[in-house]
Amino acid sequence: MDKPNLQMPAILGLFETHLTVSSLRRSLEFYRDILKLEVATVIESRQVAFLWTDGEKKSMLGLWETGSAPLRMRLHIALRTSLEDVVASAAALTAHGVQPKGFNGEPMDEPVVVGWMPAVSQYFSDPDGHSIEFIHVLEEAADTGFGVKPYSQWLSRQKAAV
Repeated sequence: MDKPNLQMPAILGLFETHLTVSSLRRSLEFYRDILKLEVATVIESRQVAFLWTDGEKKSMLGLWETGSAPLRMRLHIALRTSLEDVVASAAALTAHGVQPKGFNGEPMDEPVVVGWMPAVSQYFSDPDGHSIEFIHVLEEAADTGFGVKPYSQWLSRQKAAV
């Protein structure tokens, strides 16, 4: 009798993540109408919605209404996108009444670069205060000494090295 394969499966990526929300209707409007995610399904009886985040059947976001309990968890998700879209996202967020933020939650009108990856990221919050990030991993070499600074400083650093 052959031994069963006891090796753990290789993780290929994240398929889904879930957030608790205080108003499913308000959160659906935010994720569907502002972030333009496609609704996969809404199950009213359970007060839950699922949205495709990388095309149908590739990855999804679940939104679960919890009511008005005073204690609720705030979470973070990062949504992969193109460099051009991350760079343009601060203006787009602002136009939709959403405050773009830096790595530490401070108001910021441009994305930041996380040097150790390196990746360009624009942070913001959904209506329940969950931390949302648009991210694009750069093809360039990592620079651990860079830390987390505005994208314009990353570009200036590159020009100075040339």
